[in-house]
Formats: sequence, C-alpha cells, structure tokens
Amino acid sequence: MSRVLTYLGRFALILIGYAIAALAASTFLHVVSLGPLGFTTKEMPAVIMGSIVFSIPFVALFVGYFAFMPAAVTILLAELLGARGWLYYALGGAFVATVIVVWFVRAAEASNDAVRDPRYWAAMVGGGIVGGLAYWLVAGRLAGNWWRSEPTSPAPSGS
Repeated sequence: MSRVLTYLGRFALILIGYAIAALAASTFLHVVSLGPLGFTTKEMPAVIMGSIVFSIPFVALFVGYFAFMPAAVTILLAELLGARGWLYYALGGAFVATVIVVWFVRAAEASNDAVRDPRYWAAMVGGGIVGGLAYWLVAGRLAGNWWRSEPTSPAPSGS
C-alpha cells in the first residue's frame, strides 16, 4: 500500500510540475513579447495585470497542450534514468520547444514568415528552457527515486 501511495504522489508531483512549467513558459513568452509592443508607462500596469489574470494562464493551456507529447517523453526518460540535474531539464525544455517550433513551421503555409523568424524561434526555445527549469524546481530534483528500492547499508566488515 505504501508503494501505491508513493507512485500516486510522484504522479501528482509530475502533473503539478508540468502545470507550473507551462505557466513559467507562458510567463516568459509574455515578458519577451510585451516589451516590443510599445506600451506607455501609464498603460503598463493594466497590461501586466491583464496578462497575469487572464493571458498568462490562457496561453499556458496552449503551451501545455502543444508540449504534452514531447514533454511526456522527456519526463519519462528523466524518471527512468533518474536524471536530476538542472541541465537535463533546461536542454529537455529546449528540445521540447524546438520540436513544437518545427511542427509549427511544417504546418504553416509557405507564405507565413512569422514562424520562420529567428526571434520567434529564440523566444520559443527560451520559453522551453524556462519551463524545463521550472519543472526541475518542482519535480525534476526528485526524478527516479520512486522506483529505486531503499538503499541498503553496507554489510559490517567482519574480522
């Protein structure tokens, strides 16, 4: 029974980590995109509050939707390999974002230059790195410890 609760707890932590990673990636995309839009200092508080309340969680739904399959593979590999380093999750987030961008480029019409812009690629990959690091902070540091048996103490040395 204890093992089942461990599995359920780890699964819940993975889901919470994924949700926070999607929110972090969405926040990064908003921070990167709000600057160049040219809002005045009087408009910025309303824009930022609107982003926090509505836009960031809404875009996080799309981030979570599009990133689900590549992120699930990355998370599964991390759990099986017991990868706990921040670099694995940063590179994994960059990989997930690159997969999504390539998918968008392949799905877009040939005349759509917006998805072929290097700044778009950089923003998406940066969002993936931020999302990967957010996942690492919540769930990645404990990856793989649910399936390993309890460490045994070394046998006493006999004379």
